[in-house]
Amino acid sequence: MILIIDFGSQYNQLIARRVRECHVYCQIESPDISAERIRSLSPEGIILSGGPSSIYEENAPKADKAILDLDIPVLGICYGMQFMVDALGGIVKGAGKREYGFAELTIKSPGDLFKGIDEKIECWMSHGDSTESLPKGFEITASTENTSIGAIVHRQKKLYGLQFHPEVEHTPQGRDILRNFLSDVCRCRSEWTMKSFAIDAAARIRETVGDKKIILGLSGGVDSSVTALLVHKAVGKNLTCIFVDNGLLRKDEAEKLEKTLTQRLDISIRFVNAAEKFLTPLRGVTDPEKKRKIIGRVFMEVFEAEALKIKDAEFLAQGTLYPDVIESVSAFGGPTSVIKSHHNVGGLPEKMKLKLVEPLRYLFKDEVRMLGKEIGLDEELVWRQPFPGPGLAIRVIGEVTEQRLSVLRETDAILLDEIRKSGYYRKLWQSFAVLLPIRSVGVMGDKRTYENIAAIRAVTSKDAMTADWAKLPQELLGTISNRIINEVRGVNRVVYDISSKPPSTIEWE
Repeated sequence: MILIIDFGSQYNQLIARRVRECHVYCQIESPDISAERIRSLSPEGIILSGGPSSIYEENAPKADKAILDLDIPVLGICYGMQFMVDALGGIVKGAGKREYGFAELTIKSPGDLFKGIDEKIECWMSHGDSTESLPKGFEITASTENTSIGAIVHRQKKLYGLQFHPEVEHTPQGRDILRNFLSDVCRCRSEWTMKSFAIDAAARIRETVGDKKIILGLSGGVDSSVTALLVHKAVGKNLTCIFVDNGLLRKDEAEKLEKTLTQRLDISIRFVNAAEKFLTPLRGVTDPEKKRKIIGRVFMEVFEAEALKIKDAEFLAQGTLYPDVIESVSAFGGPTSVIKSHHNVGGLPEKMKLKLVEPLRYLFKDEVRMLGKEIGLDEELVWRQPFPGPGLAIRVIGEVTEQRLSVLRETDAILLDEIRKSGYYRKLWQSFAVLLPIRSVGVMGDKRTYENIAAIRAVTSKDAMTADWAKLPQELLGTISNRIINEVRGVNRVVYDISSKPPSTIEWE
């Protein structure tokens, strides 16, 4: 296992992804993790991430410098290297010339991290500070024209630093550099696969839950379905799933999911129809965060009432993924801002007194799909596009009413039908329709209309941390638009969202 200490870098998820691409498990922790805790985790290596702060600032995040004396190899990247230098007595100052973007790195010492790496390579720099003097025992192993100390090593202590970012695509040989750290320095074996993860995760669930009962809120999405099947494999009939129909699902979705889930998963599932309990408090509400809070609160009330019927339950399983955690809370107490709330992150009603089990918490979506295939989940569920917990409530922009939900359901059904027929469904991360809170003038049958505008959103992504708008064929967009306007009463204009994330989010609310 490799431990990644998060100093707030925008590339943290990329570091984790690169490590896992080398079939080595990694775990992300906050800088306040103690040296004792690290020792108890027994990692083969530690990676200190980059970050937006300057190490000499008063409130700059810092880790326990004792981690540098654990006889565990440490790799500091950008800010992580500067923390290492500062903690051991070196000097870091604002650079005379900041360095952002591509740079040519000259390798001065070809061993260790740079084994098999070209003498001159392209790398990606992103720093306004530089190391001015090194602590005792360190030597310079690489530099650029503007940064004389581009990479460092203390061989006796197995401490390594890179001023550039090896994890990004813009450093073409960066994967090889990280692989050298994992294999040659840390002596990691490339044995972490979804098969091994499934075995280990099931064992941990069994060890945690024992013979006690566990409950899971099942949505029918890939995250909760994979969690359900994984937990079921671990504890069998001690798992009970609860599916809450909140009245905010897509067309015929509740019926389809009930049929799919009961037929294909040999799991105990309780279905609860609670549409009116959700729609009533949403009347007149237009603020998206208030919608999410209301839906989250009502979900917990409905879920709790049903869960209390299951006697002697002590655990609650959730399909929480790492991107959910990042977007819902300030990451590990750091400066990351809250983007939006997720209904399955952030605490449970105290009176439920259930202990939380989140076996997918450190996985990305594509890894969850791989896990689903590994443990035998049906292909249709494995490849189901993400659907938000608050459902169509955050795709009806403005007030949520039965009439507006009906218009959006019909619109969305046509969109998904055409996306599937075109062969684009699996190529896209998400594709969905949004009903806007404005109307436009149109002409139908020589008569003036004043109806709703529907927006189409389709994006490509690997893990939802970033996303690009999908370049769908104009013919396909034309077919979708034509069908929606002709078949959905109440829509007379269709627009296509060509925004990427960032700066936009995938969902509109």
